[in-house]
Amino acid sequence: MAVEIVRGRDAVVHFDGHLCIHSRGCVLDRPDVFVPNVKGAWIHPDAAAVEDLERLAHNCPSGAIRIERLDGGPEETAPLVNTARIRENGPLAVNAALVVGEHQATRATLCRCGASANKPYCDGSHSAAGFTATGEPATQASEPLAARNGPLTVTPLTNGPLRVVGNLEVVSGTGRTVNRVTETYLCRCGHSGNKPYCDGSHKRAGFVG
Repeated sequence: MAVEIVRGRDAVVHFDGHLCIHSRGCVLDRPDVFVPNVKGAWIHPDAAAVEDLERLAHNCPSGAIRIERLDGGPEETAPLVNTARIRENGPLAVNAALVVGEHQATRATLCRCGASANKPYCDGSHSAAGFTATGEPATQASEPLAARNGPLTVTPLTNGPLRVVGNLEVVSGTGRTVNRVTETYLCRCGHSGNKPYCDGSHKRAGFVG
């Protein structure tokens, strides 16, 4: 799916349907900007102030919405703290100066059920697959990081986990810090007994991805 680019007076909205997980935050927060279930144009940047458009983009966990400002205002920057939030029975929502393969972003939702047709990104398949995995894993003992931001590289290993390198705080769905790491391997096959981390179960499960 091609990226939709809609130009308004003060901002350009970039919408990448390939990344969208249909969290519906955009259409619930500003149904005048993102108008659902219509034929033809459905994105209307001029219906909101550019600051409101930016808030919508920042609340999009997948990074499917990006705002390019035309008024000289500041563009979106990487967060002060790199986080991977564990969604109950769902994906990992990552916020960082992020590189996933060749894709650069500040937000992404990454599959951990193994069923996505858009690996390593989530496409909502966890719901149909009946994937169950807690968003509240046990806290692990970890020392505060020397730095909490900076580049974060995510590499989907062939038929294996996500290798993550960089400063990262793994956070539960309720906002509790579960772990602090500078390198880790996160399950993306859906079979690990130690979610969100890989325990080698992808080999036994014959995971392909």
